[in-house]
Amino acid sequence: MKAAYYQGQRQFRVGEGQAVAPGPGEVRLEVAFCGVCGTDVHIYHGVMDRRVAIPQVIGHEAAGRIAELGPGVTGFQLGDRVAVRPLKPGEPAPVDNGYTHIGKNLKFIGIDTPGAMQASWTVPAYTLHRLPDSLPLDHAALIEPLAVACHDVRLARVQAGENAVVIGGGPIGLLIALVARELGAKVLVSEVNAKRLELAAGFGLATVNPSTENLVEAVARFSQDAMADVVFEVSGTAAGVEAMTQLPRIRGRIVMVAIHSQRQPVDLFQFFWRELQLIGVRVYEAEDFDEAIRLAASGRLPLERIITRIAPLDDVQQVFQEIDENPAGMKYLLQCGKEPLSR
Repeated sequence: MKAAYYQGQRQFRVGEGQAVAPGPGEVRLEVAFCGVCGTDVHIYHGVMDRRVAIPQVIGHEAAGRIAELGPGVTGFQLGDRVAVRPLKPGEPAPVDNGYTHIGKNLKFIGIDTPGAMQASWTVPAYTLHRLPDSLPLDHAALIEPLAVACHDVRLARVQAGENAVVIGGGPIGLLIALVARELGAKVLVSEVNAKRLELAAGFGLATVNPSTENLVEAVARFSQDAMADVVFEVSGTAAGVEAMTQLPRIRGRIVMVAIHSQRQPVDLFQFFWRELQLIGVRVYEAEDFDEAIRLAASGRLPLERIITRIAPLDDVQQVFQEIDENPAGMKYLLQCGKEPLSR
């Protein structure tokens, strides 16, 4: 079997992997497709070398089939098609407040432990979500990022008829926009990349380029001067943080989706003046995976158009280089096994 090993220094090596027999409560998968996440790109850039054990197989946006069941595993059968919720909560701690999906002892499978960029992957059975036969496995590799979007929209308490503004039209931003629209929200996507704006507009979403238009005025026109009920900051930029407090209406919500590794100045006066709420969101819970699978299987989301490229595992180095060179790209998938493409 093949596996792609992150070597450090922006290098991957494709070599022989080891099929790990599942222990109690574990399942071995034949990985069909693995998506490349923004976190994987951060790993590639060397930002997380202190956390990742080099050389290591990374990747966590995976779909595949069950090849082997470990002792004590029930509820699954060989050949079941599944997506993986790649969280290992660890022992609960009092500070967790019961939310172990982001708890003190959380380990992220595919970052802290070996991941899915390989033909065979052994994971805890509790991480698996069964997929309907109607959902192609290449589309199912988007379940993990789609679950992120479902979690973000759920915690934002988006309601039908509300005005939602998404700052940042990358893969997660567009998925958030699509999920919010499924709930009946009116959605405006703010993005500076012309190709990504074109893609969003092709999905029927309202768009604005804040580098060429006044974003506050655009939101006012879009909302008939009501402004935004909810603003999602997904850009990860200082400009996005500056804009997010200017767009909500009174008692509007701001949802912090992006990871800001550097401290950003925030206009706290606006929280006082308009009684705004700031909501932090991170990863997902089991119900978000269930909702993501339901939406993906419904056929209402244009998942195939979010996939920029599907490449064989042997091309992993080229794929990461292309991601760096193509800022308009959306979601790249690695074909880890012999599962055929849906297109």
